[in-house]
Amino acid sequence: MATRKKVAFYTLGCKLNFSETSTIARSFSTEGFDRVDFSEKADIYVINTCSVTENADKRFKSIVNQAHKSNADAFVAAIGCYAQLKPHELADVNGVDLVLGATEKFNLTSYINDLLEQPERSRGTGEVHSCDIEEADFYVGSYSIGDRTRAFLKVQDGCDYKCTYCTIPLARGISRSDSLENVLKNAREISEQNIREIVLTGVNIGDYGKGEFGNKKHEHTFFELVKALDEVEGIERLRISSIEPNLLKNETIDFVASSKAFVPHFHIPLQSGSNTILKKMKRRYMRELYIDRVSKIREVMPHACIGVDVIVGFPGETDAHFLETYNFLNTLDISYLHVFTYSERDNTEAAEMEDVVPMKVRNKRSKMLRGLSVKKRRAFYESQLGSMRTVLFESENKEGYIHGFTENYVKVKTPWNPELVNTLHNIELTRIDDDGLVRFEFANVYSG
Repeated sequence: MATRKKVAFYTLGCKLNFSETSTIARSFSTEGFDRVDFSEKADIYVINTCSVTENADKRFKSIVNQAHKSNADAFVAAIGCYAQLKPHELADVNGVDLVLGATEKFNLTSYINDLLEQPERSRGTGEVHSCDIEEADFYVGSYSIGDRTRAFLKVQDGCDYKCTYCTIPLARGISRSDSLENVLKNAREISEQNIREIVLTGVNIGDYGKGEFGNKKHEHTFFELVKALDEVEGIERLRISSIEPNLLKNETIDFVASSKAFVPHFHIPLQSGSNTILKKMKRRYMRELYIDRVSKIREVMPHACIGVDVIVGFPGETDAHFLETYNFLNTLDISYLHVFTYSERDNTEAAEMEDVVPMKVRNKRSKMLRGLSVKKRRAFYESQLGSMRTVLFESENKEGYIHGFTENYVKVKTPWNPELVNTLHNIELTRIDDDGLVRFEFANVYSG
């Protein structure tokens, strides 16, 4: 009897990538492969790449080296955004055997099986199968399961926006969505696996509803998707991942406020607090709309967590523009920041712009905003002390503690107890530990 081959996966980047890696991994299991951890010896290593940040690009070579340290004869495949944008660059990396672009990645098992049947195959430059991104006009649904306490459910892919700094449209193609029926089917499959929380993910999920093949007709709106998912039995929590401020409508905010399953947590990209820079970025809103969205959330959900994406060091961002952003965020009633240091990406408008901000200045501004984020998160956590919240515990033992998140995304910890994994408990938030997390003891747990 032939020995079953082993496959390992490494995912760079966003929740969307995690959902797609998980779906591809399930296709390997169907084909008779055993999945192992990336640190273990495997016959095949799959790296799902990202190209949103420069750091993700640079990590690729070290991950390939890590795979070959475990098994020098292993077969290495690269998929994902970087594989679509620069397939031949990845194929030239020593030890890479196969690179698949946006339309080919979900057929990875077929390519692998074909190449494994070639005993004399060359181990030189990797084989590339990559399309013109215009051909990425169909939709493949996916979700993560078995990898984490929560599941990432992909509902949308691609983007029609033309932000001047972004390569996502070049890497993932036009905006297109899963059918409502298939999203609900996937959500039910997740609920049957005893997963307590689903995070909706995509490139631009507020644009949900656009069909395949460039069909711009919205069969269903994002609001209709939210209402339908709220009726799925067995899912205790639903969380909306990043959503554009111009697509986060009052009807959605009001519905979440009274929802059975959707939690009071929003992550809303801002990118800059300066209208001048927002225009240069070709964002589809001004800061006044952002203020309005935050105010609306606070009006109906005072306890909601609001996260913000912001980019520093964009071409033309002067000290005055940056201070405008800093002061805007400092006065805004938000909960935390994700700070990105601008990095030039090939084939984007911003890469050709003048008034480049020196890297030293970019890094200084990033540090300032990360410091502001720490203060914002601390203030938000302090505002929640004395309240009763529901915590979903995760699966890792981190230095003797188990961590979890409340419905409004307060991170808590308690001494490690494996029986708490993937369970929900009502607790009173009473104190913040030295590491900035809310800490409680078992005596504070009132019900499971």
